Amino acid sequence: MNSELILSEETISNNIYYIRNQKVMLDRDLAALYGIETRVLKQAVRRNISRFPEDFMFELSKTEYDSLRSQIVTLKKGRGAHQKYLPFAFTEHGILMLSSVLNSEKAIQTNIQIMCPDSYRDYQSKTNASGHYRNEIGYCSNSEKTGKSK
Repeated sequence: MNSELILSEETISNNIYYIRNQKVMLDRDLAALYGIETRVLKQAVRRNISRFPEDFMFELSKTEYDSLRSQIVTLKKGRGAHQKYLPFAFTEHGILMLSSVLNSEKAIQTNIQIMCPDSYRDYQSKTNASGHYRNEIGYCSNSEKTGKSK
C-alpha cells in the first residue's frame, strides 16, 4: 500500500462527531477519505439501503445539520457553498458496511485505517506478499484473521 494512502489518527479523529449519543462520521468526510464524490457515496448507499439499518446510518435532521454548521466555522453560506441534501451520519457498523457497497480496494484499506488506526501499520508490516498475516502462532490468511470466509 502506498504511504500516501495512510491516514493519520488526527485526520480520522477530526472527522468524528457525537450526534444522537453516538460517534459518527459524515458522508462528506468519508467520501473525501475514500477519494470519491459525496453524491457517489450517497448513491451507493441508497442502492443498498437494506444494508444500512438506523443503527448503522441515519440522515441528520435539519436542526442537527444547522447545529453542526454552527460548530464548523469553515462552512460558508450562500448559493453552491452548502450541501443540497441533509448529510448521512454513519456509525462504526455503517462505516464497515460501506466498504462492501463501494467495493474498491481504497475503501477497504481506508476502513481498516478508520477502525483500527493503531494496529494498521503493525498489520501491514506483518502481512507478507501473498496476503498472509504473520501472528505469534504462524501464518493465517487475511480471511482467517478477520473471520471472513473466502
